[in-house]
Amino acid sequence: MTRPNSLKYMKTHEWARLDGDFAWIGITDYAVQHLSDLVFLDLPEVGSDIMQNEPFGEIESVKAVSDLYAPLTGEVVERNDRLMEELDILKRDPFGEGWMLKIRMEKKSEANQLMDEAGYKKTLDSDNH
Repeated sequence: MTRPNSLKYMKTHEWARLDGDFAWIGITDYAVQHLSDLVFLDLPEVGSDIMQNEPFGEIESVKAVSDLYAPLTGEVVERNDRLMEELDILKRDPFGEGWMLKIRMEKKSEANQLMDEAGYKKTLDSDNH
């Protein structure tokens, strides 16, 4: 699966796609594969504030519950409710239809703290050795 080049990444496998004052947030295909059988997703309500590097929700597989960490600070303006009903979308299209939140960013400069595609690949390579 190819990842869009325009994404920014966290070591905890969340991604952000920036567009003006907004960012879409999700988790990578790597995270989806490692969690395997997904059973539950908990996301914040529209209007909630999320803080960079703080948990904003949880994803649960048959193996474990994992926190989801915010790549950026902002206000949730949209939530992908369809995803909460159809977790298989994450397996099919984690970088497209599998987006979790759309936020209005408070500090665009926070994106400079995130990794680009090359940096994220290096993290994956070092995790696998």
